Amino acid sequence: MNWDDLRFFLALVDSGTLTGAARRLQVEHTTVARRIDALEAALGLRLFDRLVRGWQPTIEGQDLVAHAREVEDRWFSFERKALGAEKMEGIVRISAPPNLTAFLLAPHLKNLPVALAGVDLELLAERQQVSLGRREADIALRMARPQTAGLVIKPLASIAYGLYASKAYLKGRIAQDWEFAAYEKDSSTPHHQWLEQHAVGRRKILRSNDQMVLRQFAAAGLGVTVLPRYLVNGSRELVLIEEETCPVQRKLWLVMHNDVRRSPRVRAVADYLIALFGSDAVMTALK
Repeated sequence: MNWDDLRFFLALVDSGTLTGAARRLQVEHTTVARRIDALEAALGLRLFDRLVRGWQPTIEGQDLVAHAREVEDRWFSFERKALGAEKMEGIVRISAPPNLTAFLLAPHLKNLPVALAGVDLELLAERQQVSLGRREADIALRMARPQTAGLVIKPLASIAYGLYASKAYLKGRIAQDWEFAAYEKDSSTPHHQWLEQHAVGRRKILRSNDQMVLRQFAAAGLGVTVLPRYLVNGSRELVLIEEETCPVQRKLWLVMHNDVRRSPRVRAVADYLIALFGSDAVMTALK
């Protein structure tokens, strides 16, 4: 039996499809199928039913999932512990929300090559929270404070929000006639809940699950929306509506696994990010 086949087994259990497992493992879907076939042959068990709608674990497969996860947890624990012996070089993966990655994090990393020679970054712009325990990222920037045990959590910054529209849209319009671009109705994010209450009685002309769509809608002169200030600062297309202040401020958290922080390069990148978000340039962009 090839112990590495357990990674493919668990990825297929979690995703339910060859394509989803392949995307998670960054391999071809044929590789996933081949490794599952090999694992089944080695064990003498049929682990999955190959259905049109996806691969479903058999009863035998389901019985082995918990044991496979124990092996996976042990392996990642071993890998994280080994990080402490690493040199000050290599890759550090940072997971952060897409817009924050593109508009705030990436533009302010220009001094990183000088500060951390030998360290390369991978910026993972993701809406979904990655697993730090499984080394899907080394550092995560998150908008909600994690509750998982075994993590090092540090408040990094406060993100301010505001109401924005184009000058052309606001010209000649009274506030009661404004039309809004809002998030999905069931959104639980504080600034979008605030907008729902603030704009009661006024038309929601557009809804979207993407902040960039809302930003571009407002920039095109089609209505008013709420946005994080870092997404707009310096824009010539949008203006802050100061008469209707959004009181929402959200915490941004830096998160690492407790074992990973012993890695010299991960610790150095974390320290760099902490200093970066305490700098005047970034703090100004957030306010």
